[in-house]
Amino acid sequence: MTSTTNLSTGLTARHRERLMSVAREVSFDTGTRIFEEGRRADRFWIVRTGTVALDLCVPGRRAAVVESLGHGELIGWSWHFPPHVWHLGAEAMSPVRAYEFDAETVRAMCARDPEFGRAIADWVGRVVAHRLHASRVRLLDLYAPYGSGSRM
Repeated sequence: MTSTTNLSTGLTARHRERLMSVAREVSFDTGTRIFEEGRRADRFWIVRTGTVALDLCVPGRRAAVVESLGHGELIGWSWHFPPHVWHLGAEAMSPVRAYEFDAETVRAMCARDPEFGRAIADWVGRVVAHRLHASRVRLLDLYAPYGSGSRM
């Protein structure tokens, strides 16, 4: 990911501290499905250690892995936008330790503090834009006759 989508550079220290005040530590074993495309998005995570693969359902084929996430990266953005349904799936590719956040709690914090809310929205928006581009490139590489024509 680009540096501005990573938690450490995507938010100011003050906003990171505020977000981390509601974090809970969790872990996932290798092969654990963290969430499934189309299901309710009621939480999100930031990777501490390990690797998470994001995948996209492709009708008639196996799910396509569109991106791998590591330290400091956001797992899940669908919690931030109605209808709060996952647009991708996620699986632990190695043992993963992460910080977990309750989406409703963070959305309420954003509503109470517009500056914090704008910072979170800007960070999540940059993540969405990056993931959209990564998904497009990966799907073109997999299924287009000549690939995407670019490498990330």
